Amino acid sequence: MIYKTAVMKKKLKTNRLRLKDDELNIIEEYRGLKKAAEASGIDIDTVKHAWLKSDKASLFVKNPNFQTQKQKDFVEKLIKELDKHSPQYKKIRRKKSKSGHLMVLDPADIHIGKLCSRLETGQEYNSQIAVQRVLNGVNGILKSSNGFDIDMINFIGGNDILHIDSPKRQTTGGTPQDTDGMWYENFLVAKKLYVDVIELLLSISDIHFTFNPSNHDYISGFMLAQTIESHFRHCKNITFDNTMAHRKYFRYHNNLIGTTHGDGAKSADLPSLMAHESRDWTDCTKRYFYTHHVHHKTSKDFIGCTVESLRSPSTADTWHHKKGYTGAVEGVEAFIHHKVHGQIARLTHIF
Repeated sequence: MIYKTAVMKKKLKTNRLRLKDDELNIIEEYRGLKKAAEASGIDIDTVKHAWLKSDKASLFVKNPNFQTQKQKDFVEKLIKELDKHSPQYKKIRRKKSKSGHLMVLDPADIHIGKLCSRLETGQEYNSQIAVQRVLNGVNGILKSSNGFDIDMINFIGGNDILHIDSPKRQTTGGTPQDTDGMWYENFLVAKKLYVDVIELLLSISDIHFTFNPSNHDYISGFMLAQTIESHFRHCKNITFDNTMAHRKYFRYHNNLIGTTHGDGAKSADLPSLMAHESRDWTDCTKRYFYTHHVHHKTSKDFIGCTVESLRSPSTADTWHHKKGYTGAVEGVEAFIHHKVHGQIARLTHIF
């Protein structure tokens, strides 16, 4: 052991290099290169390398921070593009309305990326059709709501906004799907759709955005909701509830609004869950739970709460068509709530 230690010490021993005075002087010149460049109006990061020479020594140096002008221009452009992803929104000051209403706008189960072929199912559906239907539906509902003084919009997001959650063209649970486009293309399409719709709604009233996690896009749906919140982080006229809670609650005066995707708790259990989970249960007498997932309309009054499932703008794909799950009315829905009397109108744009 003593012998091995001695050998190792001998191997580690090296001769230390000593610099001559001329070499030390030229290194000092290198240290002053940045100051000299700045004094001459030269961006030091655009200097790739340099030779520093004297009568008795020379030193070749490389700039580790070197960037061509094209690279610098690209970085500046990239920063500007990133800034666009979170634009500055001027705060909209609105007059308070004594006769105001809440609109619950809920384009449910859009399934961007879903592919249906007329040759197989009798109907066409793809990302382009999905976007156009939502835009037409939202505009149609806003037109139908002209008679109401809307002072708040509860916009419901998530709920299978995206059809797949994997590069393998599968849902979160691994179920294969017929898809239109790549997963990242669909994500960007959904992002633009949400931004366009929200900017349109901001011209009407302030917005509370509620995200419901869902079974087709449990991961990417959450990421999309976070992306939308980041985009509008400078906007004072919108608030977000983007947690991963499976049931969400929003209070509007005497109204308690619950939303969930619909693939979890049974409809009959939702009223008791609302009473247990929401502090506003006792202060509100008009209570509603809006659910999704099933793509068709149901409505039932339970003790203390009405539970409704919503229509979807999407059509039946191959699997649903084969199983006979067809014929549901396709549409986008919204609900008007009076401050005191609760839900007083349903607005539906049918396709």
